[in-house]
Amino acid sequence: MSTTRILKWVSGGLEAILGVPILGATIILGLLWIPLGVMLALHIVTLVLTKKDGGDTTGSILGIITSCVAWIPFVGMVMHIITAIFLMIDASKADDYESTNYVKAT
Repeated sequence: MSTTRILKWVSGGLEAILGVPILGATIILGLLWIPLGVMLALHIVTLVLTKKDGGDTTGSILGIITSCVAWIPFVGMVMHIITAIFLMIDASKADDYESTNYVKAT
């Protein structure tokens, strides 16, 4: 499993947690919006590594947008959920070089 897939699973899981209505709001407000900055940094790193590997960047771009607008109460919750879905779908797809190596090996 590649680093970008691991980062997408991690960031997708964290986005899913932040998308839970009361739990996500409690985490974000209790930690003074620091989780949004941490998630922004995580999404930027994931985006850079994904672009380097030639993967799908939709989830990471959505994550960056989400981190910027998530301070808006219901908009943030919906965006966290949408971002989590996109990131986990991207993470579940096989990497191009992994599928190529599998074909070559057989």
